[in-house]
Amino acid sequence: MIYTVTFNPSLDYIVRVRNFRTGKLNRTYYENVLPGGKGINVSIVLENLGQKSTALGFVAGFTGREIEARLKRAGVDSDFIEVREGMSRINVKLRSDEETEINGQGPKITDEDIRALFEKLDRLQKGDLLVISGSVPGTLPGDMYERILSRLEGKGIDAVVDAERDLLVNVLKYHPFLIKPNNIELGEIYGVKLSKRDEVIPYAKKLREEGARNVLVSMAGEGAVLISEQGEVLQGEAKKGRVVNSVGAGDSMVAGFLTGYMEYDGDMEKALLMGLGAGSASAFSPNLATRQEVEALLAGQLHAK
Repeated sequence: MIYTVTFNPSLDYIVRVRNFRTGKLNRTYYENVLPGGKGINVSIVLENLGQKSTALGFVAGFTGREIEARLKRAGVDSDFIEVREGMSRINVKLRSDEETEINGQGPKITDEDIRALFEKLDRLQKGDLLVISGSVPGTLPGDMYERILSRLEGKGIDAVVDAERDLLVNVLKYHPFLIKPNNIELGEIYGVKLSKRDEVIPYAKKLREEGARNVLVSMAGEGAVLISEQGEVLQGEAKKGRVVNSVGAGDSMVAGFLTGYMEYDGDMEKALLMGLGAGSASAFSPNLATRQEVEALLAGQLHAK
């Protein structure tokens, strides 16, 4: 079974405005509301691709109830902890001449809520897979990633981690099955600027040497680089299309990679291809990738099992 953890889920209010101006009345010509948060995005795309998962995390208030309702309508199982104080975030994603984001704060998460999450994680079994992604809100301890992976250590549960800087680096000692920084995040870890796939390879190898079993680096229009557990270096070009919405593309790549890995018996080349297809399909759509959209982009590149 696959589980995802989103510490600070949201309702994403996506709007488009022509010639947005501060200090003036602006009217939208497009609106969309989606359940948001990196782990939630992974769960939705997994469901769209035919893989079941359970979304874990914290929700609160009327927005939290709406997040759960929308996930249910999307076919995604959830088992959130309901937090008493505050409400789940509303994040505004404004598209105009530039992209602007305004993210809410989220509810106050208590020690009791954290214990409730740990109790749910303690029920995971050998062979399960846990995806942890996104930032840690200020009401949570900064070492939440480490606490979770330490708790799972030795239980035969594979972990996938998609996070920035110290959140990522500090869990390498637990040998996560997969980590997925993007090229900017990878560069920030080592204090360099990485824009080409060949530049990414030596630094992705370093992360593997420091403990990650598989390292997948997303690079938007440049495609992706994968360093496998066996030391293979695989590269993939980005699919061609018009970017409509970049939110969730990296999460979609994670879901696509895991789907390809499971459907093709651990074939890393096909997993990478599926990841690229899912990431691109989400970027080219106002919503997250569907199976039909991914297969249309890959157009025969994946063969039968």
